[in-house]
Amino acid sequence: MKKIVFMFSALAFIACQDNTKKEDASNEVEEVKQEELIANAAISYASFGEKIDKEGVISASAMKEKFTSMKTGDTLDVKFKTQVEKVCKKKGCWMSVKLDDSLTSFVRFKDYSFFVPLNAEERETILEGKAFVTKTSIDELRHYAKDAGKTEEEIAAITEPKTEYAFMATGVLMEEPAQD
Repeated sequence: MKKIVFMFSALAFIACQDNTKKEDASNEVEEVKQEELIANAAISYASFGEKIDKEGVISASAMKEKFTSMKTGDTLDVKFKTQVEKVCKKKGCWMSVKLDDSLTSFVRFKDYSFFVPLNAEERETILEGKAFVTKTSIDELRHYAKDAGKTEEEIAAITEPKTEYAFMATGVLMEEPAQD
């Protein structure tokens, strides 16, 4: 009987310790979420296009997973948070955003009804609209290369259409530049 009581006590002790670790891990996750909320609350966003909010936003890596499961012609209504890589230097009529360190999505704005700042690179951005996979023509790729300020040699080197992850934004929230 003593062995059974001892084993039960030992199991209860181990279970309590295990629970404490889970509570500690849970508290750490809550603290990280709180810190993230505080950091995000401090970021001021400018709005472009239709008014959107920060609710229901997925990460750039989650968006990448969605894109990779899509085929040419598929569309998906989505809202995701990312960082601007490039922007049209003439009007701000398109931008390229990061899905990860090596993969991007090309973003245009619905009906060209709004543009983003020409100095938007590296800004945190939330996009809402339609994601789709498309094949971009040589002429269009050359036009975008010209807008991006590429050299004549770089533009002439574009000789094949390109399958791209594209996005038609209806609304954009963009981190405002820090005030000095």
